[in-house]
Amino acid sequence: MAVADNPAMPPSVPRSLHWLSFEASDGDDGIATFDAEAAVRVGAAELDALEAEVAAVLAWAHAHLPGAPGPLDEGHAWDVAVQRHHGADGWVTVALTLSGGPAFAEVFCAAYAVD
Repeated sequence: MAVADNPAMPPSVPRSLHWLSFEASDGDDGIATFDAEAAVRVGAAELDALEAEVAAVLAWAHAHLPGAPGPLDEGHAWDVAVQRHHGADGWVTVALTLSGGPAFAEVFCAAYAVD
């Protein structure tokens, strides 16, 4: 079920993602990783929209996933990394990575319609 199809999702969760498109990968250790990356011009209104979308995905994760994010090998159920790269050419690239075990993957895939 996509976020747009789930009325139980809070209004702060994006009903659809405009900037972020997640790609899934599974490790041999049972850990699922979801990566998304987007680039926009520095100073453009799109940068604010991209940052808002990242913040909304993170707000959803904190509301719907158990505990706080942290290293999976230290017992956390999920982890997150956000990276920003400011290029000399006037572009900003934002990368968002979330990872976790099978239960995390099921919830994340259901919310964001990731195959």
